[in-house]
Amino acid sequence: MKNILKNLFLAAALLMGGTAFAALEAGKGYKLLNPTQPVSTSKIEVLEFFFYGCSHCYLLHTPLSAWTKTMPKDVELVYVPTIFRDSWEPMARTFYALESLGQQSKLHDPLYKAWNVDNNNLSEEAKILDFVAPHGVDRAKFSAAYNSFSMGSKVARAKQMIRSYGISGTPTLVVDGKYLITALQPADTIRVLNEVIEMARKERSAKR
Repeated sequence: MKNILKNLFLAAALLMGGTAFAALEAGKGYKLLNPTQPVSTSKIEVLEFFFYGCSHCYLLHTPLSAWTKTMPKDVELVYVPTIFRDSWEPMARTFYALESLGQQSKLHDPLYKAWNVDNNNLSEEAKILDFVAPHGVDRAKFSAAYNSFSMGSKVARAKQMIRSYGISGTPTLVVDGKYLITALQPADTIRVLNEVIEMARKERSAKR
């Protein structure tokens, strides 16, 4: 009986492994969302679900930033701070507070460096204030934005998007509410991103 069960287990494992490889080959580095999600722009929307303390996000950050400098004019990149646990929420609040103050792009690089190079765990408001102030951010204005009533709505919206898009890890890119790209090396991520954008562009043209 033990041998029979062992053989059945091995057969199941081989079948699952074959299916996984087949899915990867068929998907060519991306998955199709079902159902598709609405986009918030008339352009081809690229969402990046990220967390500043994620080492994989940090590795993708430089090539993705370089990609934005040559990003097609019909494409828009939107950052979505990801919250998988309570300790991640302060960074989501930081992102949206800086965005409301027009300082997000200025501190995007420094925040990645703080977490991944300097090992600065910015998971408390006091530490975050001490970090953003030397970068020219007004402490009082930042704190007001960080703790504002509207901040709760933005955080709730981010959490809802994580559920709706089925995000299970970071970084994850979603193109035009349909194509999900994750768990690839940075160079492969950029390559697949370009391929998927072209697919989305052709689909949009076909619908006109």
